[in-house]
Amino acid sequence: MRPAYTPTLAFAILAALIAMGASTTGRGGAAPRTHRYYVAADEVTWDFAPSGTNQVSGRPFTDIERPFVEAQPHSVGKVTLKAVYQEYTDSTFRTLKPRSPAWEHLGMLGPLLRAAVGDTILVVFRNNTRLPVSMHPHGVLYGKDSEGAAYVDKTAGADKEGVPSGGVHVYVWPVPERAGPASGDASSILWMYHSHVREDQDISSGLMGPIIVGARGMTKSDGTSKDVDREFVVAFYEVDEGASSYLPHNIQAYMKDPTGVHVEAVFGVPAVVPPSEGQFNIKETLNGFMYGNGPMLTMRVGERVRWYLMAATGFEIHSPHWHGNTVEVQHARTDVTALLPMGMLVADMLPDNPGIWLFHCHVSAHLRMGMQTRYEVTH
Repeated sequence: MRPAYTPTLAFAILAALIAMGASTTGRGGAAPRTHRYYVAADEVTWDFAPSGTNQVSGRPFTDIERPFVEAQPHSVGKVTLKAVYQEYTDSTFRTLKPRSPAWEHLGMLGPLLRAAVGDTILVVFRNNTRLPVSMHPHGVLYGKDSEGAAYVDKTAGADKEGVPSGGVHVYVWPVPERAGPASGDASSILWMYHSHVREDQDISSGLMGPIIVGARGMTKSDGTSKDVDREFVVAFYEVDEGASSYLPHNIQAYMKDPTGVHVEAVFGVPAVVPPSEGQFNIKETLNGFMYGNGPMLTMRVGERVRWYLMAATGFEIHSPHWHGNTVEVQHARTDVTALLPMGMLVADMLPDNPGIWLFHCHVSAHLRMGMQTRYEVTH
């Protein structure tokens, strides 16, 4: 059931705007703007490989790949229950806002939030899950009531413990100069947001999304940078279903021997043990897709293409590698870069080599386990 728009929610949004002293629309393009988003955490059935095949190899899954995408006695297959951030058209939260074709590749990631330096991001957040969850941003400015994380800090408030099931909270995130590109950076940079109630479990449950911040005066009317023709956001997203808050449900719904599953707390987080039985619960994905499933990333020769890359919280490192073309990362020319846990970086590409090319993590185990896809350069 979706909540109706209430006077309480209306007053909360109005009060947030008044407190910021911000305009809801730009004046003359360069004036500060408030970007309003209506985002809910929803429970969905997610398929990591909806085609049922390895789209990179063009063949059925091999014996090595099959245990990661087919349910085993004590591990889930390619379908599980997740919580994901989804964007709605307004504060009634009745109608999902469709993703444009250019951004369908975000997959399991939450909606893209945009702003330029000097703007403000305002998120009206609704929790439609059975768990307390939140939205914690990186990089931008926030007060304690908009941090989305709880710890001893001499402040109090129910929302610091997470937004309860069925609850609504308004997050206000100003974008000061220090949240934008630094000297020598590209004209836009990547931040992220995620739930921070039980951080590792929340992210493995599916609650993570991107924020792009552009330099002051460098964004077009649609929020993209003036010196960029095409953008992609790709999360090297290790999803540990054994650490998901939905593990009890997924054991019963998706494992072949649910009564024989043994769960213990490992570093305070429930996990399937021994590890040899639970290893296939780890899904190495790009935006929640494995083995090239998900939309093809497509561009043209000569376009100015900006890749925004991010990683999740697992005990992991990644080595993004582009076949066929090169990128510029931090003023260095390369086709392989490094991405640490919760890392965020920008890679600029001027594609000159048409064809369909492999894009994957060069950590061999991640590659074998599904962290690979393809991109296409057309004339």
